[in-house]
Amino acid sequence: MSKIEEIAAAVAKGKAKVVANLVTEALNEGAAPLDVLNQGLIGAMDVVGEKFKNNEIFVPEMLVAARAMKKGVETLKPALGGEGGASLGKCVIGTVAGDLHDIGKNLVAMMIESTGFEVIDLGVDVPKEKFVETVKANPDCKIVGLSALLTTTMPAMKEAVAALEEAGCKNQVKIMVGGAPITQEFCDEIGADAYTADAASAAQKAKELA
Repeated sequence: MSKIEEIAAAVAKGKAKVVANLVTEALNEGAAPLDVLNQGLIGAMDVVGEKFKNNEIFVPEMLVAARAMKKGVETLKPALGGEGGASLGKCVIGTVAGDLHDIGKNLVAMMIESTGFEVIDLGVDVPKEKFVETVKANPDCKIVGLSALLTTTMPAMKEAVAALEEAGCKNQVKIMVGGAPITQEFCDEIGADAYTADAASAAQKAKELA
């Protein structure tokens, strides 16, 4: 098994410390940083995402794998330096006003980050103005992700989309929505650009939209 395959296997098992050490070893042995990133770390998350979509693994396994990948990316960052792994731009993400749930949102943020975006996570209970303000402050922002877990906060999601539209941000970004009560119908109704049912699909869709 090559070092990069070992990295991918460790990410899939969620072994963060092992991943960090293996990344260092791979670099010391002369592996190309982009190969470590694309084949080892991102490649592993593609497989994990696929398993998650097929219900072969569940949220806890997905979370530990995403954390392990993040650790690997942190270790790799200095080596990427000038190669700056093809950044796809920025993605602003947050749970809408009135909603304090963040497990799904955190998972989506980690998966989107693993595909090459720089993620600005605004946290939970985010007012619509904050989304607008952050997009305007980041001209290289391509995606806005809105999350809601409560049916009672769905109107806040609608308001956030409307606020982004009124502020003229829709020319700059694509708006993605998700969360347990959200459907494709609701996404269409409020004028968002995309709805995805899980974190793996969200990461793929963000890549397509960027």
